[in-house]
Amino acid sequence: KMASTAAGKQRIPKVAKVKNKAPAEVQITAEQLLREAKERELELLPPPPKQKITDEEELNDYKLKKRKGFEDNIRKNRTVISNWIKYAQWEESLKEVQRARSIYERALDVDHRNIALWLKYAEMEMKNRQVNHARNIWDRAITILPRVNQFWYKYSYMEEMLGNIAGCRQVFERWTEWEPEEQAWHSYINFELRYKEVDKARSIYERYTLLMGSNWIKYARFEEKHGYIAHGRKVFERSVEFFGEEHVNENLFVAFARFEEKQKEFERVRVIYKYALDRIPKHQAQELFKFYTVFEKKFGDRRGIEDVIVSKRRFQYEEEVKASPHNYDAWFDYLRLVESDADPDTAREVYERAIANIPPIQEKRHWRRYIYLWINYALYEELEVKFDRCRKLYEKYLEFAPENCTTWIKFSELETILGDTERARAIFELAIGQPRLDMPEVLWKSYIDFEIEQEEFDNTRGLYQRLLQRTQHVKVWISYAQYELSIDTSDRLQRCRGIFEEGNKGLRSCEEKEERLMLLESWKEFEQEFGSDTTRERVKKLLPEKVKKRRKLTAEDGSDAGWEEYYDYIFPEDAANQPNLKLLAMAKMWKRQQQEEDEEEEDEEDENNGGVISSSISISLAASPSRLNSGATERAVTCPCHSSRATDPSAFPMTARTKSEVSC
Repeated sequence: KMASTAAGKQRIPKVAKVKNKAPAEVQITAEQLLREAKERELELLPPPPKQKITDEEELNDYKLKKRKGFEDNIRKNRTVISNWIKYAQWEESLKEVQRARSIYERALDVDHRNIALWLKYAEMEMKNRQVNHARNIWDRAITILPRVNQFWYKYSYMEEMLGNIAGCRQVFERWTEWEPEEQAWHSYINFELRYKEVDKARSIYERYTLLMGSNWIKYARFEEKHGYIAHGRKVFERSVEFFGEEHVNENLFVAFARFEEKQKEFERVRVIYKYALDRIPKHQAQELFKFYTVFEKKFGDRRGIEDVIVSKRRFQYEEEVKASPHNYDAWFDYLRLVESDADPDTAREVYERAIANIPPIQEKRHWRRYIYLWINYALYEELEVKFDRCRKLYEKYLEFAPENCTTWIKFSELETILGDTERARAIFELAIGQPRLDMPEVLWKSYIDFEIEQEEFDNTRGLYQRLLQRTQHVKVWISYAQYELSIDTSDRLQRCRGIFEEGNKGLRSCEEKEERLMLLESWKEFEQEFGSDTTRERVKKLLPEKVKKRRKLTAEDGSDAGWEEYYDYIFPEDAANQPNLKLLAMAKMWKRQQQEEDEEEEDEEDENNGGVISSSISISLAASPSRLNSGATERAVTCPCHSSRATDPSAFPMTARTKSEVSC
């Protein structure tokens, strides 16, 4: 109870206190409350009692009451279209069609875009056989909502059921002006086919395919189904022209090929598949390859199946070179394929595309494969008997890379094949005159082999002599000597021996003693086969002695890294090596004498039953004092009794050196 105070303030009522705050014994959850409420809603209520109307006055009262209820509901919310539809359907049930029509019209004024309202309105008129009213409603509906396909379908169906074929066709024509979806066109075509109007159906297909740019396959199958094979083929051909090469469709070509296959036109089928494979990217032509392979297996020969495989591989290579233009291995594989299967113009086009991809980095490993592209291109032109074009290719590339020896050699081989030896020789001369070459030894060898093949012996000798002026390599001397030996002349042995002698003199100043030894070994083999005892003995005296030596090693930081043993060759012809040879001979003599004395001492020990005998070993050098002094004072002598090397002349007593004896 509220009461006001003198100050005009209101009192807040006291809240009743909960006496018992303990939880109830039976807990009720929210879920249970909702379940019980739902169950109560589903309880079956007894139907209202039936009201029997016996006279017209009661009927009018009933109608007035129902109409008042409907009007009240509409007045509460005019936008609820279901109330309008229920009201109109109730009036329709009382055969009050005019009242129902009025209600629908009032509802359309509220919401004229409600599809269900138009459908119910038109259905009511059709039920009551009010055809003109129904047409009027459909006309209004398709005018206001032309994109609602349901209106068009029901309108055309009504006219067809009424037998008004011209009216139905007119409805379809009005519909197609709005460029509807595919199913609308097919409904129109099927309508014409139901009445055997094939020409009208063809005209509809024509308009549809040109307008929408699709369904060419169905159009062609329509012509095929009705026996118009020529028309069907023309449809496929027009579709290929319509799409062009930029928007080719795999399914279209497959359908075209299968159409021709049914007509037993196998050559046409093959042409269609090849045309499609040349224009469709690989990743979009999987089904095309599949059907082409099946076709060749059914109707083709071995060559046809190979063509399918080649086409597939060409697609693969095209994708590879597009993805990586500098992958020259892929270009080589592609070129081998087109050379073996394609026409020369196609092969040249691929070659031009390949050589256009210049390596991006100036490194030899990147340019090696690229250079071989040019060489293979030239060889291909050579095999195609396009020699003038091939010469231009070689000249063009040699202007670009004059240091490439392989290209010079191949160019000369081309001229040799053509029989122009003077031109080939001129090419070799230009090549060896280049200031920089990547493989000069290969170029010189090819030039020499060329002159040998032409049997120009004097030219070959001149080449060898010119080459030896540039290099004193042992292999050049040996090759020169073997060449003179291979010529069938009376003085070939003298010429060969003279080259060996000249080579031995020329290699005396060479630091690589192994090369000089290699030449002498080759000379020795020659003398053993063709020489006499005198010449063999002469070469044998020229062979060097193999001596083990030691040299001091130095680490990178300059510190001592120990000693290293190595082998050296001492040639008898070298005057500077004579003292070393004398010392070497004396050392060998001393070693042999020491072995003899050791054997004698062992025999004496055996006689004295193992007694120990101490003796001093004296070494007698079988050389004159002058020869000993020249060797001992100038060079190191290895002491046979110790592992160390005596390099100081004072290590030997003067008396011993003068008497040709040294005591260890």
